[in-house]
Amino acid sequence: MKDKLKWFKDAKYGLFIHWGLYAIPGGEWEGRLAPHGTEWLMRNLQVPLADYKKLAERFNPVDFDPYYYVRKAKRWGMKYIVVTAKHHDGFAMYDTKVSDYSVMNTPYGKDIIRQFADACAAEGMTFCVYYSQMQDWEDPNADGNTWDFDPAKKEFKRYFYNKCIPQVKELLTNYGPIGLIWFDTPYEMPKALCQELADVVHECQPACLVNGRVGYGIGDYRQAADNSIPRFARNDAWECPMTLNATWGYSHRDSDFKAPSAVLENLVRVVGKGGNLLLNVGPDEYGKIPEASAQVLDTVGEWLAVNGKSIYNTVSAPDFPYLIPWGEITYNEEETTLFFHIKKYPTRAPYQVHLAGLKNRVEKVTLLADGSEIPFKQSYETARDECRFNIFMPAVCPDADDTVVAVKLDGKVEVQKI
Repeated sequence: MKDKLKWFKDAKYGLFIHWGLYAIPGGEWEGRLAPHGTEWLMRNLQVPLADYKKLAERFNPVDFDPYYYVRKAKRWGMKYIVVTAKHHDGFAMYDTKVSDYSVMNTPYGKDIIRQFADACAAEGMTFCVYYSQMQDWEDPNADGNTWDFDPAKKEFKRYFYNKCIPQVKELLTNYGPIGLIWFDTPYEMPKALCQELADVVHECQPACLVNGRVGYGIGDYRQAADNSIPRFARNDAWECPMTLNATWGYSHRDSDFKAPSAVLENLVRVVGKGGNLLLNVGPDEYGKIPEASAQVLDTVGEWLAVNGKSIYNTVSAPDFPYLIPWGEITYNEEETTLFFHIKKYPTRAPYQVHLAGLKNRVEKVTLLADGSEIPFKQSYETARDECRFNIFMPAVCPDADDTVVAVKLDGKVEVQKI
């Protein structure tokens, strides 16, 4: 089999969709606000299962259109979509034969995952699913629900073999090719069971990736902590899951969405360190994405339509000897090109951007947006043994959010150790 990670390492940018019954209360239950994470409302407020399950009687997302999501994701510049098939509350967003607690037993009554899978297949988008493997607050033997079920009476293996494994097999056999399955919160789940779960995935679909949160380093790629970008670059495959606001699921109250410039900055930082950014949206109970979040992603997508070459198919950028005050760097190894992402544009003539420690000979410098050539100068100071590289930018900033300059090198990048 060819490197099954290649598509993932080239993709760089994906859409995460957290959607379930928790979209209905939207972070508030009987006047009480969930302290954090609207999708964790049931656990954090210890909502009785019998009360929470009544949300299924109201779930009817009449505005849901899977093609809207997939086509939007493409315009936003995303290369894969991860949809919550079952979150911690135990509710399945698909037609499962393992449990009656699913979208099929709601007023809506249609398989959400099937619709996403079909739309992705039709639009050429890589389709992926999220599955909460250890927590399931509806199951008496799973982790998490200690207010309805006595922890001393739980038998985790009963849940694992009677619900978790059968449902994972359903997802991997009934919905066509799955790019990756996104597990979450393994906590104290025994290593042997984590390995068995990963083995089941690979047996059902050998090309399907397993994310790092299956636990114990068993996954096919590493997972960063939520909303956390590592300090140092990595050469292996990894992913940073990130919210647009403060929560994953839909919130009635949280409309503090990141600005497009902040999303771009996070995307460039993650990509420059060799990772993928998996950016989340939380649809409301009717199946609609909040308009404010869509507008943010529209703007980012417009930037990627012009500057995407600096993001996709890149590898981790080298660590240069000094902190870079003007922005970030991404790197296309195959094309031996560094991309300077200039966030802090020079304000005084001759509008220089400086980089120390680049040993390569630079062949050409261009503005990525239009291909226009930019003058530059390279020098070497013998006494200090320091390679210097300066480019001279236009007086008027081309893009206030992120001006991208392509620096073509004479070979694989070499960095001076100072």
